[in-house]
Amino acid sequence: MNKEPQEKSVRTLRVGEQVRHVLSEILARGDVHDETLAKHMVSVTEVRMSPDLRHATVFVKPLLGKDEATVLKALRTNTAYLQREVAGRVQNKYAAKLKFLADDSFDEGSHIDGLLRDPKVARDLR
Repeated sequence: MNKEPQEKSVRTLRVGEQVRHVLSEILARGDVHDETLAKHMVSVTEVRMSPDLRHATVFVKPLLGKDEATVLKALRTNTAYLQREVAGRVQNKYAAKLKFLADDSFDEGSHIDGLLRDPKVARDLR
């Protein structure tokens, strides 16, 4: 039975959002016994699932962007634990492999905002 591409994308979005909620809850409650993660508030900004739902790319941002590399290293160190927790809470045929990346969208937005405020650009926009 073939599903329509739109149907698949809705499913991947839904599962991605479930994974995001589970990871956010785990990190907010401090369930990961890691000194670095205990000291930092981490936002899970987005989770992108592969079409087969076997891989999840998790975009994260530490509060105020502090110690981003250290936080990413701690998350990657604890990937096996986080994968088991997600698999137990998100009912899916396969346990998704998690890949943690820094969310640079905030930085890009700030950069674009700065460019738009440049007097030369503002003049051209008027």
